[in-house]
Amino acid sequence: MIRNKTVFFSLAGLLLVVLFATNLIYGAVSIPLTAVMSILGGGDGSNAAWQHIVMLSRLPQAVTALFAGSSLAVSGLLLQTLFRNPLAGPSILGISDGANLGVAIMMLLLGNSFVIFSAYSLSGSMAIIISAFVGACLILGVIIYFSTKVSSPVMLLIIGIMIGFLASSVISILNFYSAADRVRAYVMWGLGNFSGVSVDRMPFFIIASSIGLFISVMLIKPLNALLLGEMYASNLGVKVRRTRIIILFCTGLLTATVTAFCGPVSFIGLAVPHIARLMLGSSNHNLLLPVTIIAGAAVALLCNLLTVFPGSDSILPLNAITPIVGAPVIIYVIVNRKNIHYFNN
Repeated sequence: MIRNKTVFFSLAGLLLVVLFATNLIYGAVSIPLTAVMSILGGGDGSNAAWQHIVMLSRLPQAVTALFAGSSLAVSGLLLQTLFRNPLAGPSILGISDGANLGVAIMMLLLGNSFVIFSAYSLSGSMAIIISAFVGACLILGVIIYFSTKVSSPVMLLIIGIMIGFLASSVISILNFYSAADRVRAYVMWGLGNFSGVSVDRMPFFIIASSIGLFISVMLIKPLNALLLGEMYASNLGVKVRRTRIIILFCTGLLTATVTAFCGPVSFIGLAVPHIARLMLGSSNHNLLLPVTIIAGAAVALLCNLLTVFPGSDSILPLNAITPIVGAPVIIYVIVNRKNIHYFNN
């Protein structure tokens, strides 16, 4: 439990700096620390390969992990509070499945290119990003529509799960009728990675993530009221239905952005809010939200480091690492659920 906030946030900031710096230094290609520092300072142009690796690969990847981890963690926290369910996560409403479906249609049905308004031909990674974002946003729109028709959070949760099943069913059909090379490409995308955001696309990724995180900060007071139930929150003056729509929009924006650029990253959104609660011993969002943002960034940076297999130039899939970090946390939470503060301040 946090007793000295200043010391805690100072140590957390130092941990983030260390993890971020380690992501720049450590990788499949060995680059001396002095060379990395020189490259970041604008010098050491003698080794073009090292400069390319640090500035165009490791730096964007570390920044992506920083924002993606925070975004997924906050998404999980918002959904766990909204549905009063400690096992709710970014994928539970079908938004991630919508992104998966968008990519499946593009990769399995349309091939490796498609045309937008018959004017712009897009291919490769940019086509994947656009199709994932569009798919996620469409499902988000459906969920928000149902949120205006259904008053019970549990029923809305069930609707989201059913929509996810429908999307998965369509993906299975596309997989069955697609060529082996397209199926393999789709499976590789589904393994997740933080290397899909190039320097040119970084501004959009950062802006979209920052907007979602800013909205989540503005929701701290309504979230604290929702901890005690929707009826209590309504008595306090919280417009529950409007707040629910804003939470769903914020979650959808964060999840859609991360999934579009990084693929369906698992466990971070589900496990990190619990890590934050265990450190705090409370569910008060005044502290829980910033701690979740920091913890999400730290866990994502750590997972990105662990994808590099020691002593080898092999890079492991991101979703092969995140369960190693996240699954033990979830098991611990399930076993010790009565001792963890969820829905009270």
